[in-house]
Amino acid sequence: MSSPCVSHQQQVRLRLRAASRLPAPDTASFAPPAPRRLRVAHAAMSAKAPLGVAPAEEGAGTPGQQAVLGQMVEDAAVWCAVHGLVVGDRANQRSGTVPGVGLVHAPFSLLPARFPASFFNQACELAPIFNELVDRVSLDGEFLQAALSRTKQVDEFTSRLLEIHDKMMSINKKEDIRLGLHRSDYMLDSETNSLLQIELNTIASSFPGLGSLVSELHRTLLKQYGKVLGLDPKRIPQNWAATQFAEALGRAWAEYNNDSAVVLMVVQPEERNMYDQYCLVNHLKESYGVATIRKTLAQVEAQGQVLTDGTLVVDGRTVAVVYFRAGYAPTDYPSEAEWRARLLMEQSSAVKCPSIAYHLVGTKKIQQELAKPNVLERFLDNKDDIAKLRKSFAGLWSLDNEEIVRSAIQKPNLFVLKPQREGGGNNIYGQDLQDTLIKLQKEQGEALAAYILMQRIFPKASLTPLVRGGDCFEDLTISELGIYGAYLRNRDKVILNNQSGYLMRTKVSSSNEGGVAAGFAVLDSVLLTDE
Repeated sequence: MSSPCVSHQQQVRLRLRAASRLPAPDTASFAPPAPRRLRVAHAAMSAKAPLGVAPAEEGAGTPGQQAVLGQMVEDAAVWCAVHGLVVGDRANQRSGTVPGVGLVHAPFSLLPARFPASFFNQACELAPIFNELVDRVSLDGEFLQAALSRTKQVDEFTSRLLEIHDKMMSINKKEDIRLGLHRSDYMLDSETNSLLQIELNTIASSFPGLGSLVSELHRTLLKQYGKVLGLDPKRIPQNWAATQFAEALGRAWAEYNNDSAVVLMVVQPEERNMYDQYCLVNHLKESYGVATIRKTLAQVEAQGQVLTDGTLVVDGRTVAVVYFRAGYAPTDYPSEAEWRARLLMEQSSAVKCPSIAYHLVGTKKIQQELAKPNVLERFLDNKDDIAKLRKSFAGLWSLDNEEIVRSAIQKPNLFVLKPQREGGGNNIYGQDLQDTLIKLQKEQGEALAAYILMQRIFPKASLTPLVRGGDCFEDLTISELGIYGAYLRNRDKVILNNQSGYLMRTKVSSSNEGGVAAGFAVLDSVLLTDE
């Protein structure tokens, strides 16, 4: 049977072998798969597992399964277009600035990723605990300033954030209404068979909109093709990330108590992931009657002011909630105008998501500080909650630990070197890690404080059909689970503290980075297993 997605351009044979994505065929009825041909994306890499990645199981899908997968590619592409599972096309210069121009489907995995239900439930259970931890740590300004005191000497970006935070401390600025929309990212470590946290994102946690849609895409595909593939759509957990993030924003707007106020979404000048953001905009308008305005930091600086009573006004509109989908990277601040905008918003009475304190809690250095003995006890009282958090912590060390640094130089593939950056593409691995550490050791300066060392996590790899730009290719992949959390508090009253959906990202195992927007990964969903 010829595949409906065969292109008359260059094609190669794709052999779909069973790994974690497809159930192994019944050996009694096994037959070698018929050759299939799919257009292969240029981004495909060789399916060779890097050092430490557990290899996928060998096998083969049934001919029926292979034929189904070919039809699924076309059906999935149509579904994406109809339901808005789209991003801007980098080939079109206007796609990042003009809505509706130059759209392509978001990159996605054709089949959901198998994930043990016990570990999924563990990650979900951690979300409210992390939400509460972020809030508690954010209130301890002295802790944040002290923990990041050395980092700011060598990292200009962190220094500027701390400068704003220090100004808020000096005027005793209180955030009575505190809103956090977080995402904690995890991988399953095949070495220890444990769920380990990679990082906690407290600013611009992306893909609640498109991530929810991918879960629905996979559920729709398995309702039609699941029997042939041996996959149950009911095993894909419901994903309400978009509606629950919108609910948190809407309830924060209500707490501000100004019916004429708007939500300000702070965005980058070019944003090809704008449709993920518009998912929340639409939910806010349709479900809560709340209007949203989108502005860059530069536009906020040019159009914004803080009135004497603390009210933030941007382009003539009173702002109840500032929701940052930009401002997390140095490139978001190309001039002093952007820094003035960040300070302006922080000085206002608007609800900030995140506040400058929440933003700092999400830095890599604070993550490493919280992993130290007896530090969690400073912020949390419940011993069971503390134990649950500690169980998820991977090894984290400062570069002051000479023994760990020596180990990392000797065995660089067992570690990751992380700077204080967000957004993907920043971490250092392998030979580059070794070279960087040797250079930093020779310099023996404060530059060591700009990084942390983290235990490298080795998830099991699987052969997966990936779809990008209408092209389907198979590669060896690993997956990363993100659990969203929403937290809203008004003074002493906790209004929301929820696990709010999930994000699965899958990348080829030969890639060290995992950002979808940065081009390293595809969107995915979860198929719960009893393993």
